[in-house]
Amino acid sequence: MKITWLGHSSFRIEIADQILLIDPWLAGNPMLPADRHAEAIAGATHILVTHGHGDHASSTLAIAKTADIPILCIHELASYWAATKGVQTRGFSKGGTVALGDVRVTMVNAVHSSSVDFEGGRPTYAGSEAGFMIAGEGHTIYVSGDTDIMADMDWMGDYHKPDIGILCCGGHYTMDMDRAAYAAKRYFDFKTVIPCHYKTFPLLAQSAQPLVDALPGVNVPTPDVMETLSF
Repeated sequence: MKITWLGHSSFRIEIADQILLIDPWLAGNPMLPADRHAEAIAGATHILVTHGHGDHASSTLAIAKTADIPILCIHELASYWAATKGVQTRGFSKGGTVALGDVRVTMVNAVHSSSVDFEGGRPTYAGSEAGFMIAGEGHTIYVSGDTDIMADMDWMGDYHKPDIGILCCGGHYTMDMDRAAYAAKRYFDFKTVIPCHYKTFPLLAQSAQPLVDALPGVNVPTPDVMETLSF
């Protein structure tokens, strides 16, 4: 299994017989060089979107059309995109699990908000925010999406038992490093924690070292953009 950070909260996950793009933000992403966009999405089979905000979903429609692959996200957003944007979608909701070849993706709760910008830049409701549990190749990956600490993490950790966590930790809009570390220690038994949603803008935390320091005994890699981690 391979996980590649595309900057911010965007990831490429090669797992079993699938290549999944998680919140792939290409155009406008200051962390991802334009000359590596094609490489980032090459061979992708599905797009998973946690919520509608532009720094997570604004490139989704273009990628789905170019690559001719489906978007998996909350039912309301999937229905809107399928009806109005001419893309393939597969909508589901929290607690639902979809099979993608040898991979299972379960939608779980997150605490944030979700909207998309329509004409004129007006934010419009886009269904609920979410996270994902992605299971395959003997691993379960928890993709937190944008969230704060929440009590649901207790049963999510106990029930799904993820060994890899992809956790937002930049603060201001999401958990910060201290809160992400607290959540990881209290609710999960991760072997690996991959930080995200940091460094992108001055408003966010610029270093994940506090998370590394707070999780002794846990592998906390801080990859460069387009660096691949193998499991």
